[in-house]
Amino acid sequence: MRLLIALVVIIYLVGVGVQLAPTFQASWSTVPASQLAAAVAQALPGALAWPMVAYHKLMGGGATTPT
Repeated sequence: MRLLIALVVIIYLVGVGVQLAPTFQASWSTVPASQLAAAVAQALPGALAWPMVAYHKLMGGGATTPT
């Protein structure tokens, strides 16, 4: 059971990283660290909700990332 929980947590965190990757990629070397942190903080709620967005897309809802 512990292994299953660990696997779910790892998959969730990888999904969050995948959702935040475009933010990092676009801002990493072009803006100061404070602006990068602000951009990540702004994108974080949508990234944390990626399972809901994926579920709605699978069910045909066509949901977008929450803002």
